[in-house]
Amino acid sequence: MKSLDPRPSVIEERLKKVKRIIAVTGWKGGIGKSVTACAMALLLAKKGYRTGLFDLDFAGASDHIILGARGLFPREEKGLEPPSLEGVKFMSVVFFSENKAVPLRGANVSDAIIELLAITQWGELDFLVLDMPPGINDAALDVIRFARKAEVLAVTTPSVIARDVLARSLALYRRLKVPILGVVENMAAGVKPKGAAAAIRRDRGLEKAIGRPSALLKTAFAADLGRALRSLGLL
Repeated sequence: MKSLDPRPSVIEERLKKVKRIIAVTGWKGGIGKSVTACAMALLLAKKGYRTGLFDLDFAGASDHIILGARGLFPREEKGLEPPSLEGVKFMSVVFFSENKAVPLRGANVSDAIIELLAITQWGELDFLVLDMPPGINDAALDVIRFARKAEVLAVTTPSVIARDVLARSLALYRRLKVPILGVVENMAAGVKPKGAAAAIRRDRGLEKAIGRPSALLKTAFAADLGRALRSLGLL
């Protein structure tokens, strides 16, 4: 029986005026995926691009902490209009969870992600940056399935384990015919690894910039990421 769920067509309509969707993903915790997504959105906005950032990591939403997003909430107008922060339209599950863990499992996570994709009004954007759910699971695959224009930017680290998981995960995305924009290696020793778009050096000053977007943009991390984005033709 054909699904009667209208949300897939609603999501398509919501994303119709978004030119490019960049899904920032990583398959191990603590590799800098969320900081990369936030810094990327800020760099694009600073360059003058109409930019959105969507934190879809239900298990560990942290973009609001990185951006210092306090006192913000979407406006209801035939859906939800994300608030703007430093020129970036920002949407996150924490707006509805009171900054608490979201006790959802399996299909419920997928359903919540689909619902958020369906009710969020982005309007016209040059870039929508997605801070993806970790791993390749139902939630991550649902995002790729409904955000059909998404291109994957993968974040990894020099760890042997992280690189191995990265290789297997990228192979799966290729089999699914998902465009892979590139790979960024975070906390690198300074030498660009084979197959990566760029190496982002370990920045000991990054922690002090968390919660202050203007300070984040001045870090060595942001400078290295900016070079990576330029090499990928995004800046």
